[in-house]
Amino acid sequence: MSKRRLNYQHLFYFWQVVREQSVSAAASKLHLAQPTISSQLAMLEEALGERLLHKEGRRLVPTETGRLVFQYAEEIFSLGQELINTLKGRPSGRAMRLTVGVSDALPKLVAYRLLEPAFHLDEPVQIICYEGPIERLMAEMVWREIDLILTDAPLTPASSSKAFSYFLGESAVCVFAAPALVDRYRAGFPASLNGAPFLLPTSNTALRRSLEQWFHAQGILPRVQAEIEDSALLKTFGSSGIGLFIAPALVAEEIMAQYGVSIVGQIEAVREQFYAIAQQRKQAHLVVNAILDRAQDRLYSPTESGSI
Repeated sequence: MSKRRLNYQHLFYFWQVVREQSVSAAASKLHLAQPTISSQLAMLEEALGERLLHKEGRRLVPTETGRLVFQYAEEIFSLGQELINTLKGRPSGRAMRLTVGVSDALPKLVAYRLLEPAFHLDEPVQIICYEGPIERLMAEMVWREIDLILTDAPLTPASSSKAFSYFLGESAVCVFAAPALVDRYRAGFPASLNGAPFLLPTSNTALRRSLEQWFHAQGILPRVQAEIEDSALLKTFGSSGIGLFIAPALVAEEIMAQYGVSIVGQIEAVREQFYAIAQQRKQAHLVVNAILDRAQDRLYSPTESGSI
């Protein structure tokens, strides 16, 4: 009986396709024709005797066997890069890897504040970040080997029992605007917000639901200019003066400095919450524990003191 031999070139192409989630994207990155990649993938599946990929919408995702093969490929090609670094005289010690998923709705300044302590540990850490809707990140948690997901809502009872969520902290929110809009809506706040142009997070976010309840209680009917899921894109639109936007008070100074906006007012009754989600088998991850242990301190804002 002949022994199976693994073609590492085929494995490399498979690894790239999984990372890029499509043959076309992998072919573009590798400067190869798509049929070349497809034929080599078919040869790898034939050699292993297993189906490795299947389509989900427009994406190619690994099967259960494919996830296992991908995990080995990650280790193999990481070791290859370590060998190259060693031969070039770079440090040979392997950094701890932390793979993080950041939900679209979570303010990126908050995500950075939470992850920043990882760069100051005694051991070097390499952070790999993926961004997307929380539903997609949860689905990819297993095959992408995501250690931690940062998001604005806890797991629901219907979520996977193999994962758990940590409450990290919360913050009141501020209404921000470009200079041309600040004076117009700051006077008489919050009644001045009735009919004001707003850029709001999409309806599937916890913050949007809290805002709608607050608007209703205050008798405010905002004029919605746009609904934007990605928090960074929402702020970019807001900095242009298209409309007012909401963001956590705890990162107000960073937002004003980065986007050139000012605070119209603060809404103490609306609290944006922050959670971490991890798989149960990842509880012992040293970097995850360091982030969770320091989260409360990183989310404390001494300038947050009631409504403006």
